[in-house]
Amino acid sequence: MPATPSQQGVDAVSERTQNRAQKSERRLAAQLAAQKAAEAKRRRQAWAGGLAGVAVVAVLIAVFVTIGQNDDDSKEQAAGAPSASATAPAADAPPAPQLPAGADPALGTKPTVAAGKGELKKLTVTPLIKGTGPAVQKGQTITTNYVGVFYKDGKEFDSSWSGGQPASFAIGVGQVIPGWDQGLVGVTVGSRVQLDIPAELAYGNDASSGRPTGPLRFVVDVLAAQ
Repeated sequence: MPATPSQQGVDAVSERTQNRAQKSERRLAAQLAAQKAAEAKRRRQAWAGGLAGVAVVAVLIAVFVTIGQNDDDSKEQAAGAPSASATAPAADAPPAPQLPAGADPALGTKPTVAAGKGELKKLTVTPLIKGTGPAVQKGQTITTNYVGVFYKDGKEFDSSWSGGQPASFAIGVGQVIPGWDQGLVGVTVGSRVQLDIPAELAYGNDASSGRPTGPLRFVVDVLAAQ
């Protein structure tokens, strides 16, 4: 039996009511889902922020620890290392010569040479340090450090120390001035001697030669002979 018009109106109203209720439920469900998603997002962000904070703190701690260790290492090195000013030689100082075995350590230092006194008439050999090595023989090649000054005023005119290298030459065969040839033969290796040499056994008195003239004084260290 078909529905009456009044019944049809009731059914339509009921259907619209159900549709509105269903739409409301769906909106409510969507809102709840959105709230849950937002809450989950906030929790994730909070966790991420907390982890980032922990990481930053860890990095800062590591940096402070490293800096502290480096400071400690620097202090230990500074305490253990000797002062450069106490051990390092001057930049313009020549290297120390190689001394013979058993030689007096004073041979490692340039001597101070003063002027002579009075009139020098003959070759004079004055031992300053007595070496323990073999005696220099005529014809041998000897290695020496020396300082040469003018006998009268002590002004230096030559020195092997200035170049930082000892001088080597044959002795007693005319390669050097007669005062050296005569004065160094027989001197023992490891010795320091003072040679007071009159002009005639040195470079003479001719100023035009360009060489030191007049009587001269040398202090010579004999480092080797072979």
